[in-house]
Amino acid sequence: MNEGRVLKTYNSFYYVAAQGTVYTCKVKGRMKQSRFTLCTGDLVAFDVERGQEGMITRVLPRKNLLQRPTIANLDLIVLTMAAGDPDFSPLILDKLLVRAAVAKVPALIVLNKTDLPGAEAVSRQVTEVYRAVGYEVYLVSAATGAGIEALKERLRGRITALGGPSGVGKSSTLNALQPELQRATGQLSAKIGRGRHTTRFAELVPFNEGYLADTPGFGNVNMEDIPPEELAGAFPEFAAYTGTCKYHPCSHLHEPVCGVKQAVAEGRIASSRYASYQQIAKELAGVRKTY
Repeated sequence: MNEGRVLKTYNSFYYVAAQGTVYTCKVKGRMKQSRFTLCTGDLVAFDVERGQEGMITRVLPRKNLLQRPTIANLDLIVLTMAAGDPDFSPLILDKLLVRAAVAKVPALIVLNKTDLPGAEAVSRQVTEVYRAVGYEVYLVSAATGAGIEALKERLRGRITALGGPSGVGKSSTLNALQPELQRATGQLSAKIGRGRHTTRFAELVPFNEGYLADTPGFGNVNMEDIPPEELAGAFPEFAAYTGTCKYHPCSHLHEPVCGVKQAVAEGRIASSRYASYQQIAKELAGVRKTY
């Protein structure tokens, strides 16, 4: 019996890394008779049948599972945004941070395209808001290489995924981190202001004593699978003020005496973050009404 990590899945084949070898595996018949999920990043037990072919017999327990794209057992997700082209969206970033928090995947923020005109103001805004919350923020330019070495060292030895909307330069950043990958980067569509989806599925590749994955881009971040009761907990800056709310639980939306709303009014919580919270809560409430 061997244990390994699924690096990618394709057409019912699972490519499993174990002790320096990648095995092409299928799923044991008895597993198919029971409900199971198996995705990139999963740790599995498998039997070697011949050469570098194997049969997966069991999925080992996960420490986390990120949905959309589906990838398991991450040490870190790098949420990549752009300082321009396309314009920076606090709402999209905050939605991604919420998804990471609910999935129990630690997140850091990379702001790419910091070489563009006007990027300095956006960089200042992002670093001020998100470092105050406790997130690491890396300012980089995949085009010039600025900030890439510091980011590369931060990811050493970790199982990491890059995520973010289309057009922000995730694949270009991946190329800058490890040029031999030669990922297709595509170009931003001038017609719709979005990037082409150059990455089709999540795949872990060896990187700096660990693994790194690019993930498919997207235009919108769907939140319908986020439990509404977990939303406030995904905004870590709220925790210091919930004790002064009059009502428990408090939605931090309509209550007349709310510590979070007071902190926003006094500038102790960024208004952009609270606006994202309000919008996400509204979307989740709309989803609940459809059931």
